[in-house]
Amino acid sequence: MAYVKNDPGELELVQKVLSPKQMELFIQLQPGEKNHASMMFHTLVEQNVTQPDLLVAALLHDVGKLRYRLNLLQRAMVVLARAATPRKARQWGSLGTKEWDGSHDWRMPFIVAEQHAEWGANLAHEAGVSSLTETLIREHHHPNVQGVGDEECNLLYMLRVVDNDS
Repeated sequence: MAYVKNDPGELELVQKVLSPKQMELFIQLQPGEKNHASMMFHTLVEQNVTQPDLLVAALLHDVGKLRYRLNLLQRAMVVLARAATPRKARQWGSLGTKEWDGSHDWRMPFIVAEQHAEWGANLAHEAGVSSLTETLIREHHHPNVQGVGDEECNLLYMLRVVDNDS
């Protein structure tokens, strides 16, 4: 069941998993981001995942994108650049926030794409998530995650797989 704007049933389900502060973050996501997060959540539930930190991370993993909202053209630009020149796209986005003043230059979509996980972890921390959920959000784009290891590595791997598939 995908997120449907203003669907009370979907929002009730999400409210059972998120605290009121966390719900405030979820509600602010753009409709496409809510749909993506909801699809991830439902995929995990259908796989009989009940680990609460992972379910919360699935719903909130992209809240860092609230910091600077991208329009459709900007999002498409990131997707196309990542497909054509992934190394360059990462390089354009790796500019730290200390060097970037938040101005809307051509690199902004790449910076948001690369930095949103860190920003999202900070927002989620402020909303009272567990330290494990915070780590899952912060590391959900980490390229070297394998599905073997401790619980954190396994959960992070599951989050990455469902994120890439949704």
